[in-house]
Amino acid sequence: MLQNTGKLAGYTIFITGASRGIGKAIALKAARDGANVVIAAKTADPHPKLPGTIYTAAAEIEAAGGKALPCIVDVRDEKQINDAVEQAVEKFGGIDILVNNASAINLTGTLETPMKKIDLMLGINLRGTYLTSKLCIPHLLKSKNPHILNLSPPLNLNPIWFKNHTAYTMAKYGMSMCVLGMAEEFKGSIAVNALWPKTAIQTAAMDMLGGSGIDKQCRKVEIVADAAYAIFKQPTSFTGQFVIDEDILRKEGIRDFDVYAVEPGHPLLPDFFLDQQPEDLHTSADVSVTFKSGKTSTDSASTGPVSDMFNIIRGVLSPDIVKTTQGVYRFDLSGDHAGVWYIDLKNDAGSAGSGEPPVKADVIMTLDSSDFIKMFEGKLKPTMAFMSGKLKIKGDMGLAIKLEKMMAMMKSKL
Repeated sequence: MLQNTGKLAGYTIFITGASRGIGKAIALKAARDGANVVIAAKTADPHPKLPGTIYTAAAEIEAAGGKALPCIVDVRDEKQINDAVEQAVEKFGGIDILVNNASAINLTGTLETPMKKIDLMLGINLRGTYLTSKLCIPHLLKSKNPHILNLSPPLNLNPIWFKNHTAYTMAKYGMSMCVLGMAEEFKGSIAVNALWPKTAIQTAAMDMLGGSGIDKQCRKVEIVADAAYAIFKQPTSFTGQFVIDEDILRKEGIRDFDVYAVEPGHPLLPDFFLDQQPEDLHTSADVSVTFKSGKTSTDSASTGPVSDMFNIIRGVLSPDIVKTTQGVYRFDLSGDHAGVWYIDLKNDAGSAGSGEPPVKADVIMTLDSSDFIKMFEGKLKPTMAFMSGKLKIKGDMGLAIKLEKMMAMMKSKL
């Protein structure tokens, strides 16, 4: 891990969404140098599903050696941001670094995304980032080495990153466009950069999206905190950069990345918006992006490779798998062997076959028939297929991960 140098001692860092996750990790990293941290977040009272509040984060920051100012802030509310900025300047004398970390995510298609969710994502990700930056910049201009850091991805215009969640991509790319514009606008005065992880990071949001078991495929928040720290050490001439966490840490001399893994040695899940899978993820899964022709087939469901695969699936069904899975899956397959299939891992000893499931499906998976076969041959994990855009899931993502247990059992049958 990247060692603290004390460089941020006395610096004041304003972090949105710092009550938990990546935001809090960056706060704690800075606190170990003796920095002042403004925790600008909404959670003042304990949340039933999410850990931490601005006050518990403040206690951790103080314990780590920093000074904390917890502020109740919804980044959609201009008055709350302005009040927090004024409190920070009054208490600490100024603001040196702004981290726009607060973000909202909803991974649904155009027809499935309510306008309320779109307004939320655009309000927090895009407008919140722009507004917080606008209100902090007058104070950042007085700092000796000011930085704005947005937790947002490179502007990758590959359509694969739009088609399944256009609204989220627009909102997240809005944060990145703030980097592009403000870096040029304030060149020579303020360093404005973006930071994005190369792999999935274990956070409360990832646990909710991915369900049980997703953590093993993630790295810890500390890798993003270390990468942010490496950026803060740079002069203001380091600006307009879309930094990937692992890349900058390699430049800092870090070679052992297993220390950042939740489960060292386990295959890692590549993050959104990055086309190339890192060579050192130690996974044999096929996550390359391909564009399907959409060709369909009228082949009978009773023959072909999908039918053969279901014969093997039926052979490994057992009450134990049903008991531990408790899910009914429907597969809407396209491509050379199009059709609808199901696996019932919820009732009796389980069943599988062509057509609609006997009861309502808990999960609907839409993908190409060739990718379906790869999944059950162990060559493509459902979570990685989802992240790369090959698989569309409607329902509980956690059940997709549970399906991997059956796939592991099938390897001996193939």
